[in-house]
Amino acid sequence: MAERVVTRRVKVPEVAFQRQVIDLCRLLGYKVAHFRPAQNARGQWSTPVQADGAGFPDLVIAGRGRVIYAELKAEGEHPTAAQREWLQALRDAGAFAFVWRPSDLDEIQAVLS
Repeated sequence: MAERVVTRRVKVPEVAFQRQVIDLCRLLGYKVAHFRPAQNARGQWSTPVQADGAGFPDLVIAGRGRVIYAELKAEGEHPTAAQREWLQALRDAGAFAFVWRPSDLDEIQAVLS
């Protein structure tokens, strides 16, 4: 009798997924930048930006003759309107711009390899 294999998707928090992508980038020789939020004196968290910075992708990845912009999301989550606008503007300018989720790890590795 054949054994039945049950698979289930493990929910990976976005911060853990981000660490995986950053580690993969470094392993493959890319430079990678992420701009973290900081807590202000009033106890509020924000990422200081000017001009049209709201919605800018999570990661800027540079190497191998190209620049890649990546918005990272947990499974089932979607980019905000501002994030979609940035990704589209980057694509329209000829950049590589992606929304990546933990289930995209094979694709991510292919893009970076």
